[in-house]
Amino acid sequence: METMTMKYPVTKNYVGGKFVASKSTKEMEVVSPLDGSVLSTVPMSTKEDLDAAVTVAKKAFETWSKVPIKERVQVFFRYKTLLEKHMAELSQLVHEENGKTIDEARAEVEKSIELTEFACSLPQLIGGEILEVSRGVECRTDFYPVGVVACIVPFNFPSMVPNWTIPNAIALGNTMILKPSEAVPLSSIRIAELLKEAGLPDGVLNIVNGDREIVEAICDHPGIEAVSFVGSTKVAKIVYARASVSVNYKRALALGGAKNHLMVLPDAHPTMTASNVTASMSGCAGQRCMAASAMVAVGDVDHIIKMICDEAKKIIPGQNLGAVISKAAKERIERYITEAEKQGAKILVDGRNTVVKGKENGFYVGPTVIDFVTPDMSVAREEIFGPVVSIIRAKDVDEAIAIENANPYGNAASVFTQSGGWARYIIERASAGMIGVNIGVPVPREPFSFGGWNDSKFGVGDITGKSSIGFWTKLKKTTTKWNAEAKTNWMS
Repeated sequence: METMTMKYPVTKNYVGGKFVASKSTKEMEVVSPLDGSVLSTVPMSTKEDLDAAVTVAKKAFETWSKVPIKERVQVFFRYKTLLEKHMAELSQLVHEENGKTIDEARAEVEKSIELTEFACSLPQLIGGEILEVSRGVECRTDFYPVGVVACIVPFNFPSMVPNWTIPNAIALGNTMILKPSEAVPLSSIRIAELLKEAGLPDGVLNIVNGDREIVEAICDHPGIEAVSFVGSTKVAKIVYARASVSVNYKRALALGGAKNHLMVLPDAHPTMTASNVTASMSGCAGQRCMAASAMVAVGDVDHIIKMICDEAKKIIPGQNLGAVISKAAKERIERYITEAEKQGAKILVDGRNTVVKGKENGFYVGPTVIDFVTPDMSVAREEIFGPVVSIIRAKDVDEAIAIENANPYGNAASVFTQSGGWARYIIERASAGMIGVNIGVPVPREPFSFGGWNDSKFGVGDITGKSSIGFWTKLKKTTTKWNAEAKTNWMS
């Protein structure tokens, strides 16, 4: 394919501060979901490409890990300023390669800025402790970087999810191999360019593009000490097992999918509930692990369901609703809807067969509301990753909680009610790592960390916020005695 037919140059790997061609002859097209146009091509890198990147990262670690953290974070102060300066450009890039609306893309870049701000605060959070534990004997703790780490990131947040890991891991002294989704590699390339402009030394951040082959090579590579992954639960399980349990014995943290339940009680505020449920299920075209995928209608809430349908009809594909990532994704989502209909569910708002005028080659699914879904249906059990909400009826709160608890995932759950008592009752019993009360997307803000339970997360700790410090560092404990005259005891 001729480069001149594409909007962006051919995507290359980024190693040692330079863009380098892959050893592989395999590549795939980077297609914009908005209109089906080809934006670039991306290489399917080889193990040889990864070896070269790890070698560079290990060499950079020798120097970078010895730079005091208060100096390391200066790079991220400058990087934050560059993210703000290039907000419009970065938002447009996310919009084009992922398909979400410009407003959603801008919100994603704003979240990247917040994540970077948190990394700038790390010197105040990792001060070691020191204590005289016995007469003349002191114990102290210090945080040390792990080494070369790898981060495997998904297509749904091309800017935010790389910035879940890059600022914290690198500010804490590690060097990194980033593996972007092959569907959206362009934002990661721009992130690397801005970090270089911010003064990040060459070799500290490296990007190796590719597909399954390179993911497996990352899990197996003896020079990589830690692996983080964000994606589907099926792949998260494989990555976690291969990286941590097999012969590799790395520290690993793998975030998987979700089936988030929003429990709506009869006393819920109708307008606020309808607005939040609709925004949660349709935001980012439903392609987020915090989307409202299942709504549990507790008792008589038909008036709220009607308002949800009215709100859903205001969401117009190509205007305030973005595209889904691919033709295959569109077909998969529509199969779920059709299957539910055949199984007896009622389609209240139907987003199938959506075509946007002027963007006929784009991949769009309209907002879809499905009622009278039973817990055994696939739309109630499986992650659809589209702008679809399945309504399951429950006679009371305990039945609603039982439905939520039976779900194997555990990213998020929300309750809509005006009763503090019922809210607390559900908070204590919902089996999820992130809970919302009258909030459709209960993503914690920094410094609170992001992470679910059950089949939504494999590994210990969280990927962002204060909880991430334990993953990206090793703790060294030192016990010291200089005073020979001090009274001896069991410690000395």
